[in-house]
Amino acid sequence: MNEENELLLRENKDRFVLLPIKYPKVWEMYKRAEASFWTSEEIDLTEDMRHWETMTEGERYFISHVLAFFAASDGIVNENLAINFMSEVQIPEARCFYGFQIMMENIHSETYAQLIDTYTKDPAEKDRLFHAIDTIPCIQRKAEWALRWINNGSFAERLIAFAAVEGIFFSGSFCSIFWLKKRGLCRD
Repeated sequence: MNEENELLLRENKDRFVLLPIKYPKVWEMYKRAEASFWTSEEIDLTEDMRHWETMTEGERYFISHVLAFFAASDGIVNENLAINFMSEVQIPEARCFYGFQIMMENIHSETYAQLIDTYTKDPAEKDRLFHAIDTIPCIQRKAEWALRWINNGSFAERLIAFAAVEGIFFSGSFCSIFWLKKRGLCRD
């Protein structure tokens, strides 16, 4: 598809005017996202820390790497949203959604970083996990793949690439978190 024909990207003199809502389905998606708002301060890690201590070394290693992936990857997703999608998309309703998504990605990133900071006592290991896109090869490869799509490809290709990041990379990692919850561990 030619990007000039893409409704989301077409020049819109009303891109700074929110009302009246012209795209109610997009607005509804934004409002649903808004209703799911939470902050990292709402999470009580007291019981999770007790659960963490009962895990095997292998389980802690696995979960630490999942958290490192999340912490690093949310920053990449945010960069793509801020650099590309927020500046390219011309529909105010979609821009509201992307703005909210950026804020939520910040909260997620903060939460994953807090989990790493809370669970990991060794400063060198903590630093390695915080810098996972440079220090953990499997996370580095995923980051390189995602970063390649920030500046390359059409809007549609980049949209699909970041849907893959969210839908494949993140979903696979979320399965491990649900595995913990299923076992009654780290419920928050």
